[in-house]
Amino acid sequence: MWSVTMNLRTSQVAALLLLSAHLLHASALTAASSYEFNVYRMQQYNLHQEKYGCRGAIVVAEARSAADTSLTRRCVIMKLPDLTEERYLEATRQKAAAVLIILPKNISAVPQDIVQGFMVAESQVLQKETLMPVYVAPEDEQLLFMYEEVNQAAATKSASVLVRVLRSIITATSFQILVSNSPIKPITDTTIIGLEGVLPGSGEDLPTIVITAHYDSFGLAPWLAYGADSNASGVTILLELVRLFQRLYSDPRSQPSYHLLFSLTGAGKYNFLGTKRWLEENMDNAESSLLHDNVAFVLCLDSLGTGDELFMHVSRPPKPGTSQFAFVQQLEKVISGRFPSVKFGTVHKKINLQETTVAWEHERFGMRRIPGFTLSHIENAKSELRGSILDTVAQVDIRKLKRNVIIVAESLARFMYNLSDKGSSKDMQVFKNSLDIQDSRLSALMTMLTSVPRAVQLLDREPKHVLLMNSLEQEFKHYLKQVHRHTFHLDRRDPEITFFDKMNQPMMMYRVKPAAFDLFLGGCIAGYLGIVYYAIQNFGNVYTKLKATVKAKHQ
Repeated sequence: MWSVTMNLRTSQVAALLLLSAHLLHASALTAASSYEFNVYRMQQYNLHQEKYGCRGAIVVAEARSAADTSLTRRCVIMKLPDLTEERYLEATRQKAAAVLIILPKNISAVPQDIVQGFMVAESQVLQKETLMPVYVAPEDEQLLFMYEEVNQAAATKSASVLVRVLRSIITATSFQILVSNSPIKPITDTTIIGLEGVLPGSGEDLPTIVITAHYDSFGLAPWLAYGADSNASGVTILLELVRLFQRLYSDPRSQPSYHLLFSLTGAGKYNFLGTKRWLEENMDNAESSLLHDNVAFVLCLDSLGTGDELFMHVSRPPKPGTSQFAFVQQLEKVISGRFPSVKFGTVHKKINLQETTVAWEHERFGMRRIPGFTLSHIENAKSELRGSILDTVAQVDIRKLKRNVIIVAESLARFMYNLSDKGSSKDMQVFKNSLDIQDSRLSALMTMLTSVPRAVQLLDREPKHVLLMNSLEQEFKHYLKQVHRHTFHLDRRDPEITFFDKMNQPMMMYRVKPAAFDLFLGGCIAGYLGIVYYAIQNFGNVYTKLKATVKAKHQ
């Protein structure tokens, strides 16, 4: 009887060891034991001595799901749906070591409500300063596997105590996240580049119409900010207007009595500092500038790549009899006559000289008593649509972009040639046939502008970004006259804006077992050695009893 009991116990222990080995084998991960990938750090800059973005970069922490209840000194792994303002604030409150956001490869496939929710959270996050490092990484197989593992670990916390203990001891795997680098340093040699060119009118002492757009982009991470709608769309429309009106100005018979001044400005996402410096250069330092003369109005193009609404943002409502009032009338006629489905409205916001920042580019001109307005499909200046890493070319509708080109071009032509006074119909087309707007050109310009992220801190130092600025300059030189490239250097002693480095760096992911696993494995080994030792010490007795049992069966 004793031998049978002993055999059963031995079999149970052996079965337990085999089960443990099976579980260990089953928990073998398809992910690599260590994996290196590129990550992009959240914005960090000082604007007028105000600090924005994350101030940290070094990470040595265990990966945890955003749904986990314990985030202290952990690296929180999120996908787009996970990033909400509440979860971000919770990670900050618990003093999480870092946040890593996994960005999907195909953003166009992400549901629009998730995109909208992420943009709102992104906008709120960017308005706060934090010491917690925040990184963004494009998804791949290894990162997705890690994300699933940490989420499964968080899900088991709702299971029974026995299940949690067994999983944490036997099958659980932790991921260690590491970013090790030198301290963050400020970038002291940032430059802002501006471009301007002219189509001179026919006659002397002519009024000037200024058409401008800022070309830089903004988002959670500078290296992922492609800014398709805001503001590659505005730049695309400006470049197409350059081509269209150059055709009109090249023929003396159709040359209007207005100078057209086109301008591309930098640092539009940072209080329109490029526009400010360009105005200072033209009005305070230049001996001769069209801005010194009679300026009819300034038209700023901002975020015009989608939507069925158009808003004219003004600091002062245009008065009847002024050039800007007449132009707005032409806009309304073109929209009502050719695009009645488009909602057009005027948004009035006074310039507050007590504030250190401005909402729209035309406010920079208004401070110089130059009349201007901004045309955009965005109504609220604080909208999250004006700066997001999800603002990709997939968000732009080429048909609506072309529609907005037509609206601006036709309105300008009607105003400059006084076509309404000549009895032209509301649906008359100036730009048709050989002057038609080309879809292929709009698509090509959008592709060129969104081929690289256009964050200010990248444009003057990365080869591809320098090539983009050179391409824009060549586009101006091809169609315009008196083309000038302005390079503004920030004051190193007291800069209006300060950027920081470490925006693009490697991150390491290590697969590790928890400390409890070592204790469990040690216990298994000790139990196995104990069984072997007992069997050796009592081998004679066991053998005798087994022999007697076998002999009894044969009898």
